[in-house]
Amino acid sequence: MYDLTSQPVNMINSSPPLLHHYGELARLPPQVPTPERNDLPDGTVLMEEYGQLPLIDLSCLSSTNEKVRLACADAICRASSEWGFFQVVNHGISPELIRNMRREQVKLFQTPFDKKATCGVLNNSYRWGTPTATCPKQFSWSEAFHIPISKVFEQACYGEFSSLREVMVEFAAAMSKLARLLAGVLAENVGHPRGVFESTCQESNCFLRLNRYPACPISSEISGLVPHTDSDYLTILSQDEVGGLQLMKDSKWVAVKPNPDALIVNIGDLSQTQNNDNIMILLL
Repeated sequence: MYDLTSQPVNMINSSPPLLHHYGELARLPPQVPTPERNDLPDGTVLMEEYGQLPLIDLSCLSSTNEKVRLACADAICRASSEWGFFQVVNHGISPELIRNMRREQVKLFQTPFDKKATCGVLNNSYRWGTPTATCPKQFSWSEAFHIPISKVFEQACYGEFSSLREVMVEFAAAMSKLARLLAGVLAENVGHPRGVFESTCQESNCFLRLNRYPACPISSEISGLVPHTDSDYLTILSQDEVGGLQLMKDSKWVAVKPNPDALIVNIGDLSQTQNNDNIMILLL
């Protein structure tokens, strides 16, 4: 999955009714949910500290020096096993393309809420909050579009958002290429041929997700996304300068400082099952 995450500009009329829904869950007046230890692994420390994810230069994978290539692949596999997350630079996605995608994302989220919810743009994939939440601690303070890559190329998905289609098609193609490269390295590490995902990883089961986390007037402790693991094979995240990504490492929440030159790779459950690891992530 390819995840483009951003914090908001001031978009009063475009914001979904998160406060109202949260208030209903909290049986007004809304209260800040208190994390319960039963929701987290035993021994979890409910605190955060800033940490530096492993940083990997992907240009080394195309080096003419075999030792350099192997060392880069080893760094990817080691970071996947020890952290479940790592950052990549020289990844082949141009800064201009990322800027263009962010610009179109902001324009899309600035659309009035009623229109976003009813116009059917991006395969009618607009979602906000947590419809299945039964209590405040299950509620995510966010809105998102979650579209299969196979639909990204269909003009009918865009309606009047014509400039969005041009950028998303290019962005999805570039991210797909990067994802296949990383998946191939991970596959080789467990004894599979590098091209094993070419036949099994189809566009219909790969997704591009656009996230927005509006400012929360209740508390900065409300989660943009509740603590979770990603159920896919891997996620590539483009984080904005605001930050907010946290992950659990050695029973502590670690806040990830944004790096404008890097993309973040998250190894999901389908890959973690190979070594019985379990990595949780939290987005605020």
